Amino acid sequence: MPPKFDPTQVSYIALRATGGEVSSSSALAPKIGPLGLSPKKVGEDIAKATKDWKGIRVTVQLKVQNRQATVTVLPSASSLVIRALKETPRDKKKEKNILHNGNMSLDDVISIARAMREADRSMARELKGSVKEILGTCMSVGCTVDGESPKDIQSQIAAGEIEVSEK
Repeated sequence: MPPKFDPTQVSYIALRATGGEVSSSSALAPKIGPLGLSPKKVGEDIAKATKDWKGIRVTVQLKVQNRQATVTVLPSASSLVIRALKETPRDKKKEKNILHNGNMSLDDVISIARAMREADRSMARELKGSVKEILGTCMSVGCTVDGESPKDIQSQIAAGEIEVSEK
């Protein structure tokens, strides 16, 4: 016989979801079914919490306590960069392998780096390193920063030509 259910126990589940869309119950059921939650209701809660991130894949953390799930969005660097590009939401069923060829400012990159540091999702010791991490994400997403390649800006920061202050 399994151990008795403890209502005070807190468990965390992290999963990736497309913002603003109700994910399929069949994908959620194996993760949250053993905790005694309804996959349909949790899917609707996730869609409600991620409506600001419409069409962008974000990481969602579910905190389950006493058979109640609270949803928090943990945006990754790539989802923050794509959101900063202010692109229109696309239909993921029709358009595949999207290239985000927009342009963003260095101030946007620095604000994203600060947000990642506050959420403890950056591995760098200084803000300068976090900005380089975000520039690497910009490179992989395919966008430019201030009309230049993110690689060029990374090398300018490393050489000291561009100053990134901690404030």
